[in-house]
Amino acid sequence: MAHALKEHLRSGGWLTAERARGYSLILLVFYLLAAIGWIVLSDGLVDRNGKPLGTDFSNVYAAGVLTREGRPADAYDPARQHAAEQKVFGPETPFFGWHYPPFFLMAAAALATLPYAWALFAWMALTIPPYLVAMRAICPRPETLLLAAAFPAVFVNIGHGQNGFLSAALLGSALVCLDRKPVLAGLLIGLLAYKPQFGILIPLVLLATGRWTVIASACITLAALCAVTWLLFGTVAWLAFAGSAEFSRTVVLEAGGTGWEKIQSIFSAARNLGASIELAYAAQGALLLVLAFTLVLLWRSRAAYDLKAAALAIASLLATPYVLDYDLMVLAVAIAFLVRHGFTNGFRDYEITLLALAWIVPLVARNVMAATGIPLGLLVLVALYLLTLRRASTDSVAADSSAQSLLRKAPG
Repeated sequence: MAHALKEHLRSGGWLTAERARGYSLILLVFYLLAAIGWIVLSDGLVDRNGKPLGTDFSNVYAAGVLTREGRPADAYDPARQHAAEQKVFGPETPFFGWHYPPFFLMAAAALATLPYAWALFAWMALTIPPYLVAMRAICPRPETLLLAAAFPAVFVNIGHGQNGFLSAALLGSALVCLDRKPVLAGLLIGLLAYKPQFGILIPLVLLATGRWTVIASACITLAALCAVTWLLFGTVAWLAFAGSAEFSRTVVLEAGGTGWEKIQSIFSAARNLGASIELAYAAQGALLLVLAFTLVLLWRSRAAYDLKAAALAIASLLATPYVLDYDLMVLAVAIAFLVRHGFTNGFRDYEITLLALAWIVPLVARNVMAATGIPLGLLVLVALYLLTLRRASTDSVAADSSAQSLLRKAPG
C-alpha cells in the first residue's frame, strides 16, 4: 500500500482531470457559502470578529476618504488613518495601516466615491476579470478558468478585500507580453510598482537579459504616475509616504504587528522561531542573493520561457520579507506557466503532486503556521522554485543528449 501511494505521488496519476474539476467546484461552493454566512452574521459593515467586511480594504477606503477631503498625507499618519477608519466603521474598529505609494491614492479616492459595500464589490469586480484573463492567456486550456477561480488564494484575497488579483494580473500579463509586446509589458510592470516589494528582482532580470524597451516603458510609466501624483497631491504626500516607512518597517514587519502566521517569508519564519531581527534579515538577505544569482543564470540560459517566467513569479514572492498569504495570488502565475510547460513537454516525477500542493497551500498556510510554527507556505514556495530550476537543468541535459544523438546519426 505504501509503495502504491508513493507511486501515485510520484506519477501524479491520482490527480485526474475529473478530480481537478470536482475539487474546484467543491471549493467554489464552499467559498460562496462562507461568504454568504460571513455577510449574514455581520452587523452592518462589521463582521462577527469586530472587523470591517473586507478587513484590509477598510484602509483603502479610509485613505480614499482622506484624499477626497484634501488630506492625502493623513493616510500615512497612523492616528489619523485610524480615526478615518473609526469614523466609517465605529470606535471599536482595529487599525489597518496604509502603506502604498501615493499614486495608489488615486484608485483609493475613486473607490471612495461609492458607499463602502459598493466600493468593496467594485474593487473585486474590477480586478477579478483581469486576473482570469491573464491565467487564460498563460494556459489556454478549457479547465483553466475553473481552476483559477477556485485557487484558494482567491478566497483569502476576497476575504481581505485585497489587491492580489491586480498583482497577479499585472505580473502574469507582463510575462505573457514580455517578448511580443515589450512596451505593454513595461507599462504593466510600471503599474506593478504600487507593490514595490515585488519589484526587487524584476529589474535585475530585465537588465540581465537586455530588455531595454521594457525597461524604458516601465520607467516612463512610473515617472508618469509619480508626476500625476505630484500634480494632484503635491510634495507633502510623498514626504508623508517616506516618513511612514519607519513605522511600516519597525511595527508592521520587525515587531510582527501583522502576525507572523500571515507573513509567508523566511524573515517571518525566523522571527517566529525566536530569531533576532538581525538574524532574520541575514536569512532574508542570503535567500535574496541565491535567488538573484540563480534567476540571472536561468534567464540567460536556453531554458524554456515558461520555466523562466514561473521562476521569476516565485522568486518575487520569496525575495521580500513582507509577503502576506493573500499575496500568494501571484503563485497562480507560476503554477499556470509550469502547467503549460508540463502539458507541452510532459511532467516529471512528483511535479503534478507538488503543483497540487502549491495550489492548495494558500488555504492552510496561515493556520498551519499559527498551530505548529511550520512555515508551510514558505517551504512550498522554496520547493516549487527548486523544482523549476531542476526542470530547467534536466530539460537542458535532455536537449543536449538529443542533439548529440542526432549528430552521431548524421551521415558523414
